Amino acid sequence: MDNIMATISALFPFILLIAIFYFMLWRPQKKEQLRRQRMLNALKRGDKVITNSGIYGQLTVVGETKVTLKVAENVEIEMNRTAIGAFQDAAKQERVEKGE
Repeated sequence: MDNIMATISALFPFILLIAIFYFMLWRPQKKEQLRRQRMLNALKRGDKVITNSGIYGQLTVVGETKVTLKVAENVEIEMNRTAIGAFQDAAKQERVEKGE
């Protein structure tokens, strides 16, 4: 009986570290990854977005891996789809995050 208790008490810190790792790192990261993927999948022509670098613009072409962003009259930037950070419209951002 003492041998079993010694084994359990020796493993308890490792089990505790795994639980902390799961709830503080892995689970929130997965949640954020899912939210971001939903947002990228919801992109369509005409959406007003903000890039990760802070550029505001409107999507004119949405491809599988690339998008074209209109930032000013007669100025369009072609960039990777993953460079889009958020929608300018906060209500649309919330709807997409909720999965609506």
